Amino acid sequence: MSNNDNLKVVQTQSKKKAFKELTVIRDIIFWIDVVDENQNENAIFARPFNCKDALPQKLTSKKYKIKNNFHGYGGKSYRCIEFKNNFYLIWIDQLTKALWFQIFIEAASNDRGQNKYLDSVQESRQLSKSIEGNFDSSFVIAENFFLYGICEINNRDYLFSLNLKKTKQDIHRIKKFKNFAAELSSNTSSNLLSWIEWDSPYMPWEKNDLFFAQIDIDGEIKKLKKFSNKLINAKKNVSFFQPYWISETLLVCSEDSSGWWNLLFLDVSEIENILIKKRIERNLIEYGIPQWVSGITFFAGAIKNLFCIAKKENSLIVEQYIDLVLVKEFSTPFTSISDFSVFGNKVLLKGYGPDFLGIVLEIDFAKKVLSNFSDQIYIDHIENSSKPETFWFKGFEDKITHSFLYKPLVDNFIKPPLLIRAHSGPTSAFDGSYNSEVQYWSSKGFFVAEVNYGGSSGFGKSYRDRLNLKWGIVDSYDCKALAIELIKSDLVDSEKVVIFGNSAGGLTALNCLLYGSIFTAAICKYPVLDLKDMHYNTHRFEKDYLNYLVGNYEKNLGDYINRSPINNIYKIKKPILLFHGKKDKVISYKQTLKIQEILIKNNKYSEVMFFENEGHGFKNIETKELVMQKSQEFLKNALNI
Repeated sequence: MSNNDNLKVVQTQSKKKAFKELTVIRDIIFWIDVVDENQNENAIFARPFNCKDALPQKLTSKKYKIKNNFHGYGGKSYRCIEFKNNFYLIWIDQLTKALWFQIFIEAASNDRGQNKYLDSVQESRQLSKSIEGNFDSSFVIAENFFLYGICEINNRDYLFSLNLKKTKQDIHRIKKFKNFAAELSSNTSSNLLSWIEWDSPYMPWEKNDLFFAQIDIDGEIKKLKKFSNKLINAKKNVSFFQPYWISETLLVCSEDSSGWWNLLFLDVSEIENILIKKRIERNLIEYGIPQWVSGITFFAGAIKNLFCIAKKENSLIVEQYIDLVLVKEFSTPFTSISDFSVFGNKVLLKGYGPDFLGIVLEIDFAKKVLSNFSDQIYIDHIENSSKPETFWFKGFEDKITHSFLYKPLVDNFIKPPLLIRAHSGPTSAFDGSYNSEVQYWSSKGFFVAEVNYGGSSGFGKSYRDRLNLKWGIVDSYDCKALAIELIKSDLVDSEKVVIFGNSAGGLTALNCLLYGSIFTAAICKYPVLDLKDMHYNTHRFEKDYLNYLVGNYEKNLGDYINRSPINNIYKIKKPILLFHGKKDKVISYKQTLKIQEILIKNNKYSEVMFFENEGHGFKNIETKELVMQKSQEFLKNALNI
């Protein structure tokens, strides 16, 4: 700003392959990439494992929009299953609103030079008729050539089956769930299914149930069993995470009865008598995260070679188990991991860190036993980036609260302005991964702080529960407390403190401006403004979320009104910059439209911008650049710099 007014936005979207939704099966890795950005078209690709220079083979030849909208936030949009020595590729297409599949076989080795690694033995087929609803991609294939899955129709979830030898068929509904279900999985012979269910007024990370079903030869449920154990969930609310079969009779998952998502191994030799085979209790370690999207993977492999991801403080570790015994623990340079997949000794994942944008890591443990994951990693570090520093402070009710601090890279000010960031969710967390906006402001001389306020995940159940009935109070208090602590430490300019918040973080940010004089201004994208409107109009998955965050609507109506920024916007005299997409299906832009006139009239320098083709979360790089440009202009005026 002071030295350089030209906007240079760090683009995190590489022109190279994005490698979304990675999976490894045998010697082949699969992923999704964009084919035509203008047409919103994508495809599934493949190449040999650990051959990074190999040209990709495009597997889906027609025009598809492969995307998962299950429960609103979606998840993985395809699944590849090895079945009878073939690769069964099943995907969700939003253009036809149907399931499609295609069968491949590994190509002869002499074809690999022509970037053809798989041969199609059956062309793509539309497996189901179109539905007015959503599919999840946690598919299972049984010996009778039935495909099992979970779908969402008319605000209810169903277990269904389809015959892989037929096309464009009606889905056969096997079971109607009471409300929500997800995470379908099966044993090696696919005659035992497992899944999780949850119902009002809980979210899946607050309380869910683990179910097992025995399937007969006709594809119907023969026996059904809900897991209950006096040591775990018989007398308390427990959340199970990613039930995953590692053999014919053994299943691994994590559960938070101890206050942390810890490992649990179950013996399901008899569905009527499910036994705990092994239980691992470790404080300060999480083998799970809130299930906002489906298909999150923390466990992969089989009983003879199982790999697990665990969050330990601010880093991620990978553990290797053989016959349920921990044999190695690998430290990683990652702050976040996605697309975790294992086949035999092959491990595939996408890792993110504080100073690199995300790398695809492929390791064959049969060829090399590593003492540390970083032995195998070459990371192209981003030069001149501000590194996150962990900082604990006293938050609401003097409870120790976590944050990341990013010190300015240049001395453009006598004392740097402070930018406080409140994450969305609000049951989410900052993990210290590289963020282009953080680095942009640091490069301009700003001091940036990310607040993992009470309610954030990754610090145990009791930390998450701090926000119970107190959303709009605890989160805002913690943001203010951190700002005060940094001001007292003489690290920042007390006259130039700005708060940023997207979605739920927008409610936090705007409420911060209401009480006290700490914050000078706020910048928010697609903010939550009206809790009453959210109660009535939010999508199905979040319908009961406010019961936990605010309380029962009828009994706590006053809190819904008082904590809604839309009802207090006339009290705020500080500058506010708001951005909202008109295709937002989570929080209607019309709420932002309602306050636009009041905001601009009452608050000097305030501005509201709408984007015609953006939804909840901006996708277009042009939009992101414009947001940064407008934010820069706004802060120049609001902070008088």
